[in-house]
Amino acid sequence: MWSRSYLLTCMLPALMLLAGCTGDGDSGPLDTKWDRDSCERCRMVLSDRYHGAQVRYFPADKKRSVVAHFDDIGCAVLWLSGTPWEQDPRTRIWVTDRNTGAWIDAVRATYLAGDHTPMEYGLGAQEEPSPGGFDFTEAKRHIQAAEQRHRHHTAHLLQRFREQAAVREGMKTERNQPGEGSER
Repeated sequence: MWSRSYLLTCMLPALMLLAGCTGDGDSGPLDTKWDRDSCERCRMVLSDRYHGAQVRYFPADKKRSVVAHFDDIGCAVLWLSGTPWEQDPRTRIWVTDRNTGAWIDAVRATYLAGDHTPMEYGLGAQEEPSPGGFDFTEAKRHIQAAEQRHRHHTAHLLQRFREQAAVREGMKTERNQPGEGSER
């Protein structure tokens, strides 16, 4: 018969090792495969190691959490907005520190405007407070305002593309019509 001390000495550590191999443990940011993973919102490849973001959320139809990767805190905030897990207290958001590239808690971070970021929301996060820095709530307002500017700009840009397409189409039509004095 197996002695109790053998079970405690050999089996307990083995069980603890197996328990540690069950996945990501539903906490903390995951390793990002830079230049391979893509942004959940815009599908751009994540390559800027100083402006990435991750959101860990708990969908109702899943047993475990899911981690979404983002190329910019702006994409993460906009993607999360209006989702069922936006207000879930288990939802976690991380950003990379603008100085070190280390993952930090996005809700506790200080955000500084003026960074050149992948999607041009312009916010860099850091752990240390800084004069003129934004807290997470202010950063979300900044992102929403930037998104409105982008939409406004995009609407004008799309209109210009339509106008240019119409001009090009008109030029094609003119070239394909016989001109005066042509003999066809």
